[in-house]
Amino acid sequence: MEHQGDCFLVPGPTRMSNQCLEAMATPVITARGSEFRDVMAKLNSGLRYAFNLSPSPDVKKSQSWTGDDDYKVIVVSGSGTAAMEMVMANRFRPNDRVLVPTNGKFGERVAEMGARFCNVKHLKYEWGRAFDLGEIEEILARGNLEALAICHNETSSGITQDADSLAEMCKKYGVAFILDGITSVGGIPVHPEEWNAEAVVVGAQKCTAGPSGIAAIAVSKKFADRCITIRNQGDSNPLYYFDIIPALKKGEDDQTPWTPAINPAMGWAAALDILKEEGLENRWSRCKKLANGVRKLFQDLGFDLLADEYSRSNTVTAIMYPEGIDDSWRSKLKEDYQTQVIGAQDHLKGKMFRIGSMGETPIEEMVEGCNRMIDCFRELGHDLPDVDVETYFSD
Repeated sequence: MEHQGDCFLVPGPTRMSNQCLEAMATPVITARGSEFRDVMAKLNSGLRYAFNLSPSPDVKKSQSWTGDDDYKVIVVSGSGTAAMEMVMANRFRPNDRVLVPTNGKFGERVAEMGARFCNVKHLKYEWGRAFDLGEIEEILARGNLEALAICHNETSSGITQDADSLAEMCKKYGVAFILDGITSVGGIPVHPEEWNAEAVVVGAQKCTAGPSGIAAIAVSKKFADRCITIRNQGDSNPLYYFDIIPALKKGEDDQTPWTPAINPAMGWAAALDILKEEGLENRWSRCKKLANGVRKLFQDLGFDLLADEYSRSNTVTAIMYPEGIDDSWRSKLKEDYQTQVIGAQDHLKGKMFRIGSMGETPIEEMVEGCNRMIDCFRELGHDLPDVDVETYFSD
């Protein structure tokens, strides 16, 4: 079946389903009544599924936020960045030393954010280059570090970090493992319990295809206990809205401490129902299939990819423009071909574009979108070989 209409192939926010949009159009309900507790229970259960945690019932007053493991999910009325700030601000004291290796914009954001709440050692790599695991282990082996915090899937440069290896190092040297999983949870394999991660963050509008402006955190018992200990010791960071202690109390009652994002919560719960219907591993596989097709197609067309070969993300591909092409191509693609991809940031702005392969994006939309991209390049005078795009995404 061919795709009709516009092609929306950006790495978040992703296209929302009709079910998600209809849920958000539900007439308003009160934040503290039983109806919203029903919404929260459904959302909590869906989030545990997306985080790849043990299941929980989706009915209120059933501890929907927890399961057979020692993790709880906390819904945050704010973006993924807000949720990540809640993690960093509550888990660490000003003098705690935290290692933050980065290879892109969003990892750098974690480092910059963390520096406001703790003593960050920022290990900065070139955008798109894989972490030097030997260097990281050498730093961890010296001791005196409280945690390792990473952006798991770096959409600015199209690279995914080796969380398996990093998790093993954290276990070996006894440091906490914190993950910004905003663009990985629900799109690529994430294993909080196996990795012994203390906290993992997700943003609704990325791989789970929910609305923007709402996020969640999966926190371990160790994380929660440590936050409470720091608070009781009196040397915590100054907090109010992002104070996690009230969130841990309210979660027991299928609630949030402050006014929740009511309609976005409804929409996200509906989007997570679709994720359950597709199956988490099936979504991982579809995202991988889309990304593999995009990578092979554009390499065969003569384009260079930014990220190191064996670390490339399955939810976004970063592609360098050929000589003589810049972001005017993206503008033309949007206006004349009704297709959207996203550009680069900072020093790579105007030199690269990024194709998202996350959320509910169907194969047919990606095939049609790539055909339109090729046509747009050709219209601008860039000579490309003839290819059968569909074959790059076939089984």
